[in-house]
Amino acid sequence: MKKLPAYPKALSRILLCCLALAAWGCMEYGPLPEEEFSYPVTPGAEAEGVFIVCEGNFMYGNASLSFYLPSTGELQNEVFARANGMRLGDVAQSAVMHDGILWIVVNNSGILFGIDPATFRIKRVIRGIGSPRHVCFHGGKAYVTSLYEPRIAVVDVATAAAAGYIETPGHTSTEQMAVWGDTLYVTCWSYDDTLLAADMVSGTVTEEIKLRSQPRWLVPDGSGRLWVLTDGGYGEDDAPAPAALYRLDAATGAVEREFVFRMGDRPAGLCIGPDGRTLYFLNEHVWRMDTDADALPEEPFIRAQGTIYYSVGADPHNGDVYIGDAIDYQQQGVVYRFSAEGKGLDTLRVGIIPTGFCFR
Repeated sequence: MKKLPAYPKALSRILLCCLALAAWGCMEYGPLPEEEFSYPVTPGAEAEGVFIVCEGNFMYGNASLSFYLPSTGELQNEVFARANGMRLGDVAQSAVMHDGILWIVVNNSGILFGIDPATFRIKRVIRGIGSPRHVCFHGGKAYVTSLYEPRIAVVDVATAAAAGYIETPGHTSTEQMAVWGDTLYVTCWSYDDTLLAADMVSGTVTEEIKLRSQPRWLVPDGSGRLWVLTDGGYGEDDAPAPAALYRLDAATGAVEREFVFRMGDRPAGLCIGPDGRTLYFLNEHVWRMDTDADALPEEPFIRAQGTIYYSVGADPHNGDVYIGDAIDYQQQGVVYRFSAEGKGLDTLRVGIIPTGFCFR
């Protein structure tokens, strides 16, 4: 799913059809054995740990969830399937923790699972959203973006029932979100160039901020600013364009700085460290950048060694950096854990295409 905008539209349709035919005989159905287990928790202390979302292959239904305990080095794979007796689904897109529930967005299956982060068992389910991408929470509501629908779904968290929509006419691919007061900022990704600002009280889009082609990643920093990373994508004539990193005033939506990458660069996976002023992103290697910097960094923070760095995350507690390595997109992926200083700490063999990290 994530590779769709990297091709012209006509070629994308052909590739999707071929993938669907190839996958027809590969999908596995039926119940799986359940396990009763939970991760270790120190009495009286908040549980630690990292959930690793593994995307799996489009149309193969082999997405998975891993759990890693950095204090002991314990890694458990396929925790969702083992706890619930069913597979996670087709293309696990993202995950976020909210009010003691881990929410996992499964894109091509069109479903969101809310699970108990200690037992990994399902507690809530949200359905009915076409190709969901990301979820965020505000005021008892869940806001869910979609790859193919010109609207953002609004769901009552307590009942998991639809509470309405924020219509996004002309924008059929909404992606990552950030909340500032009563404003919901949303990137419009596939074949788009817009950052939307929506009033969550009225449920309407109030502003459209034009950026370079295909803005996708969005994170707030610790100084009241938003950071948006575009991937360049393709323009109206299917011509590649340079990617860019933007800094905006979260209160007004005004663009403060634009950092343009070299033609051919494909940055991805923007995230921020626990200090609120250190950005991390991928561009073949892992790069680190101060939020007050005047230019893009010149040297990588962590160099890739002839492999595919696919995702990056920063532990909000201690600043450890996690890197997902897709290897060849077919075999089990690897996650590397580094200290905030860039020292290698651990190597984990997880599921296929590790795409995201959710820190407890």
